Amino acid sequence: MQETMTLISQSVAILVDGNNIERSLEGEHGQNLMINFDSLIPRLLSNRGLNRLIYFREGKNISSKLAERLHTKYHGSVRPCHKSADIPLSITATQLASKVDAIIILSGDSDYVELVSHLKSQGVRVEICSVESTTAKILLEEADYFHPILKEDTFALPSSLQHKKKSRR
Repeated sequence: MQETMTLISQSVAILVDGNNIERSLEGEHGQNLMINFDSLIPRLLSNRGLNRLIYFREGKNISSKLAERLHTKYHGSVRPCHKSADIPLSITATQLASKVDAIIILSGDSDYVELVSHLKSQGVRVEICSVESTTAKILLEEADYFHPILKEDTFALPSSLQHKKKSRR
């Protein structure tokens, strides 16, 4: 008997709460780490198609290098937020719900529990990707799947940039 392989074609949106992820990485590892999207994105997609990648970040000091890299490599964008990313990310997620099969939220914030519940009620698969130790258990319970951010999904900022980043806070 011959085994047949089923191909799954899914369209995925990745929405990043930049401030939450940056704080989680710093809290977990005690240094200024950033996400290495080149290792993380392929792992998250696992042969699914990327529809959107949006990095939400509070404040005006957003790395133009990050924005350029996300745009060039993933047609992604960086969206500055007036306050936290919670509301802009949630609005975008609900707007995308009818256009994608799955939404991956990079955040461990329990503020997204209601959003996850709503998206699932709309038939969207919702996955959470975050630093496990800083992720709200209630968010993990509500999501369809969890992807931990591993140390190998990160890189340390050069010390000259760490100093610059700290002086902006």
